[in-house]
Amino acid sequence: MTVVTDAPGAPPEPGLTPELIVARAEAMVPDLVARQAETEQRTYYAQDTHEAFARAGFYRILVPRRFGGYEFGVETFLRVSMTLARGCPSTGWMYSLGTAHALAVATLFGERAQAELFAGGDFVCPATVAPSGAATRGADGQWILDGTWNYCSGAPYATHFMGHVVVDGAPMLFVAPRDRWRRLDDWGNQLGLKGSGSHSVAFDHAAIPAHYTLPLHLSQTSVDGGTPGLSLHGNPEYGGGPLSFMLLDSATVMLGMAQGALDAYEQLMRVRTTVFPPFSLRAEDPDYQFWYGEAAGLLATAEAAWSDAVRQWRQSCADGAFTRERDLRLATISREVARLSWRAVERCLFPTAGSSAVRNGERIERIWRDMSTLHSHAGFAVFLSTVANRELARAHFGLG
Repeated sequence: MTVVTDAPGAPPEPGLTPELIVARAEAMVPDLVARQAETEQRTYYAQDTHEAFARAGFYRILVPRRFGGYEFGVETFLRVSMTLARGCPSTGWMYSLGTAHALAVATLFGERAQAELFAGGDFVCPATVAPSGAATRGADGQWILDGTWNYCSGAPYATHFMGHVVVDGAPMLFVAPRDRWRRLDDWGNQLGLKGSGSHSVAFDHAAIPAHYTLPLHLSQTSVDGGTPGLSLHGNPEYGGGPLSFMLLDSATVMLGMAQGALDAYEQLMRVRTTVFPPFSLRAEDPDYQFWYGEAAGLLATAEAAWSDAVRQWRQSCADGAFTRERDLRLATISREVARLSWRAVERCLFPTAGSSAVRNGERIERIWRDMSTLHSHAGFAVFLSTVANRELARAHFGLG
């Protein structure tokens, strides 16, 4: 269900500010923490949570104002995503990866497509980068889609889906409205992110208009020289690099997860005692103080890198100089944010929290599972660990 309160062109709350929308996310954190188990069991966040997100304006943060959105920009969106992930990793992942692609639509597609795709105001559009299925031309010029696309985080409440398909040996990006596909009940048996709503979606001879497609792959798109969205909206952030934003989005959620683990560890330090004499609260013990301080320092460094990466992303947009090299360099910063976040949890917090704190369903145990699962994500496991380094060097040396 998507909650639509006003027609496009008129945001539901014209006076809403970025600061207020982030504060709304912060106020939801305690409830998200309390509902983590049910979210995993359901495999996605609850209907009332979805409706609360819609009322708060979360699904319109990146939607252009001319189409009923708030157009608050990437920093506000990422801060909301990080905050939600701090409360519930699955919820943060599902929200962020389901909603982030409004930026790609507003950047890359033409005015006609945007007007139609954003017509509902709220925009939830999971995406996958791995091509799948098949596309054939219909008699009227539309594209006919068949097949299944996996790992579509955000599918349960989606208004659209963005995917890739190979046509004549080349990638084609497409966006399909919700009534053109069906969600499969195939999520929840993974190690972590069980509640992230990363279901598969299936197309059965579904037709979409040609202007909902582009002859490109989202991760390999160059915006050097301008974009349709920049010309249409006049907002530099609709001229930014899709690749670096996608990876910065994932790193943001991972940082939020690690911050949640530090919150849980702090609570343990305040209420639990040491195992060996002299007995004291963990907060008073030098060893626990060291582990907490080590993790806190790693996460402070990760957040500083994240903050500057966001600054660089926005500055590159404002300068009109978002080259492929800048896009890839920002992607590698995102990788280091993710690595620092994982190091804080995997080396400091998880092994010293105690056996009772890592039982199935405990907050630190869940975060460890969720962050472990992210290491199998194609963006982290394949692209950022190997491909990004080579592509950055190739771009720097002008090798194509």
